[in-house]
Amino acid sequence: MTRLRRSFGAPLAMLPVVLAGTWILGLIAAPQAIMIERSLWKMERPAGAAEISVEIDRLYNRLDVLALDRAAADGPGRLAAIDAERAALSARIAALEEQESTPVRTWTLSNYAQMGRAHLWIFAKTILAALSVTAIAFAVCYPIAFAIAKLEPPRRAALIMLALVIPYAINELLRVFAWQMILNYGGPLNALLGLAGIGPVPFLESGAGVFVAMVYAYILFMVFPLYNVLETLDMNQIEAARDLGAKSWQIHRRIVLPHARPGIAVGCIMTFMLSAGSYSVPYIMTRGTAPPWFAQLVYNRFFQASEWNTGAAYAVSLLAVCTGFVFLMMRLLKVRLRDIAK
Repeated sequence: MTRLRRSFGAPLAMLPVVLAGTWILGLIAAPQAIMIERSLWKMERPAGAAEISVEIDRLYNRLDVLALDRAAADGPGRLAAIDAERAALSARIAALEEQESTPVRTWTLSNYAQMGRAHLWIFAKTILAALSVTAIAFAVCYPIAFAIAKLEPPRRAALIMLALVIPYAINELLRVFAWQMILNYGGPLNALLGLAGIGPVPFLESGAGVFVAMVYAYILFMVFPLYNVLETLDMNQIEAARDLGAKSWQIHRRIVLPHARPGIAVGCIMTFMLSAGSYSVPYIMTRGTAPPWFAQLVYNRFFQASEWNTGAAYAVSLLAVCTGFVFLMMRLLKVRLRDIAK
């Protein structure tokens, strides 16, 4: 901050501070705080609502009796008394109905208790699937990133990276729909398997298509962090290990992987969080026929059931697991926030 103030003056030096504060508070902290706050309360009927309902029923019965009395009344004085009592009863009924129908905000953890056994199973299945997608993405991307960073000449490495980036110029939904057509019963993959006497294989119904589409959709979020870290690895270390008789798997285990820990942490965190919160990919790849992923339950709670407080509780539960995964990866890989930020 001191260097900024000396270089650009106080007004310009405050600009990045204001922008950073707006980003952190307005776009990160505030939405999460609102979601957490919304998950901790619900609108319920006021205390004594049952007794109020009984009283309203009694007053309506009294109105019916007065209607009969009015029909049998034989004098203007009696009619006036009955009408006055009916007016008073109607006003009392209106006040009680308003009191009965006005919900009261009640602070409670019951929104989290709405996640019954079925939804807990979907939640656990989503987390396990996201972990599987992350593991598959790492297994696929690690050799690619290492080959681009250390085994290919710069010109060819640039072409390979460009080939990885170009498909992402296409909308994600179009890419997912393309994979749905590829893995469908009448798709090209099953046609090739049919030539070999295999199939048709129900890739979409089995859920395998979800993993394929997710790895493809989020592969860049694993490749780029790994590539950026592996590019800084000194090849002299690898050559020295080879001269000392180390095998390839030993080189990777003792030299490459320890050096790539920040990139592995970033790639796994980003891939896991995107997979766990994905809505469109599992829905499209299963054509909406398979059990939903947890993000679909959150969507349904908000926009179909109109249970925003329960939806907020579901979303906070997913946020808590993702946050725990971040710190777990940092602990397992022994990296700090400063290492991840690089």
